[in-house]
Amino acid sequence: MSIDFQQIYTKIREIGQGARIRDENLKRVRDRAWNLLETHAADLDLLRDKVERVARDIDPNLRCASPRTENLLTRQPASPNPDAATLIAIDGSQIVPDRHQSLLYGLVNIGAVSLRTGSGDAPRIFTESELLYEDNLRDEKTGLTLDEGGIALRRDARERTVLLELARQVPGPVVALTDGPVELWGAKDPANAGSYQEFLRKYLDDLDKLNSQDVTLGGYVDKPAADLVARLLEIAIATDDNLKALRDYHPLLGVTDRWLFGKLLKPGERSAVFAMQSSSRPRYSGGRAIHFFYLNVSVTGKPSIARVELPQWVVDDPQKLSLLHGILVQQSRLLGAKPYPYILHRAHETAKVSFDEKEQVELLLSHELRDKGIEMEDKSGKQTAKDQGGNKGSYKR
Repeated sequence: MSIDFQQIYTKIREIGQGARIRDENLKRVRDRAWNLLETHAADLDLLRDKVERVARDIDPNLRCASPRTENLLTRQPASPNPDAATLIAIDGSQIVPDRHQSLLYGLVNIGAVSLRTGSGDAPRIFTESELLYEDNLRDEKTGLTLDEGGIALRRDARERTVLLELARQVPGPVVALTDGPVELWGAKDPANAGSYQEFLRKYLDDLDKLNSQDVTLGGYVDKPAADLVARLLEIAIATDDNLKALRDYHPLLGVTDRWLFGKLLKPGERSAVFAMQSSSRPRYSGGRAIHFFYLNVSVTGKPSIARVELPQWVVDDPQKLSLLHGILVQQSRLLGAKPYPYILHRAHETAKVSFDEKEQVELLLSHELRDKGIEMEDKSGKQTAKDQGGNKGSYKR
């Protein structure tokens, strides 16, 4: 037995004893947040100007929502019959290099699904698998072996490129969906800073090409934990003294946007569209500028809130915005009690690398190297001990 359950049980009792007090405190903070949302619902110019001032003069890394033209209490129903469109969903998985194993390699697997709504045709499946070894397993700037962040960055950038390639091959209108944000992540990781800048340039170019091809692009974030709108409400009530210590100013701590919009939105409704204020905003300029709305994809009862990210070229086109909204509601209801876009689920299943497939890759690679007379390294002592203990380890997806 590796867990001291007596210590765990003691902590659980402490958590239980304080649960009611924490719940009452959270309720008070939530009530305040809701009241602020109602109070400032129409103060769009005031809120936008304050966010701009704080980002310009106080904290350029401020990350929050910024209102556009819709009242903060907007509830927009979905079109019951969205126009026919070609849907493309894409997802990826990876195997991260493990220095404790006898083979040092990585793998990026991209899965995509294409479907023409209303056609009755079966979805088309696409897979792209890239094995990373030796030179292409290293960061070109540092020469270091790619870590989990570097592999994930490569996967995310490749997902967007494949999305563009597929969008060129199908009839329009095209709705392209990714699992997760539209923004390319990785900028804060010093180990991958060089690669990030290179992939970002390519990604921004791909965004411009998707725009020129008239593609409706959306990033679907399931069960979001962000407080982007809650942070906007904090900015709204912050005094000048509060703003001087903004990073420590959190009067609505614990309030998530998911809770706010779960209270506001009925099934199938979307929120107002917000602009994304963040340190990456200068890079995503013009038509690329990242926006988002919240969406309740439940059918009845308990809300199921997703955040949908989209570029400005989609926001500026009411037809594209309506199409994206309607398609996401339609697709989410295909999976029944646990709403999630069906086509994104299929893309995830297509991209997933099973443990058996991982072992097969390693077997093929090791056989090839041995046939060429390449001496294999031993596993580390740590990994050998783990294997002898019955723990084969894991890999990242």
